[in-house]
Amino acid sequence: MVLRSEILVNKNVLPTQEQALPGRETPMTLPETHFVNGNPLLGPFTDDVGFAIFGLGCFWGAERKFWERDGVVSTVVGYAGGYTPNPTYEEVCSGLTGHSEVVLVVYDQAKVKYEDLLKMFWELHNPTQGMRQGNDIGSQYRSVIYATTPEQLAAAKASADAYQAQLTKAAWARSPPKSTKRRPYTSPRRTTSSTWRRIRRATAGSAAPA
Repeated sequence: MVLRSEILVNKNVLPTQEQALPGRETPMTLPETHFVNGNPLLGPFTDDVGFAIFGLGCFWGAERKFWERDGVVSTVVGYAGGYTPNPTYEEVCSGLTGHSEVVLVVYDQAKVKYEDLLKMFWELHNPTQGMRQGNDIGSQYRSVIYATTPEQLAAAKASADAYQAQLTKAAWARSPPKSTKRRPYTSPRRTTSSTWRRIRRATAGSAAPA
């Protein structure tokens, strides 16, 4: 049972650069300001902001949770981690671009820490489902963290290790199946909803380790 972050995803299920769709040079036109809070969508920002990129299933619901967080200045949805330049929605859904749906979170570092955003990332979805999130199925819905600084990368790896430890603990805490034959007990392939709730309770109230 393994948490699915970009550093752990099985790359063999994604297209290679040679297999990816060609895309286009023209980027999508975006508005200048955020529709909900009126802040700049892509800048300019003050010098004290940080940039975090998370993929946790469909980006619309994920984005709403992040823009509601105190200290978040702006949010933008888009695609990351693929080869096809400026892909369309249909191209990403084909699985032939290598992208994942992500949210760019611009946050005031004096009001919110990156570790706080990491905690939201783990708690807002189930990162054990692989190339899907609930009924949304496809490589674009994989669970990913794209670090923008070396410090973020270290924090993301530490938080992944912490949540993996909780998953392993929860899996082996279960009683092994009764059988007349002595067989080694292996952890289940999927995390049930009840197990996931226990993991959330176990980690609630504390930020992911830096």
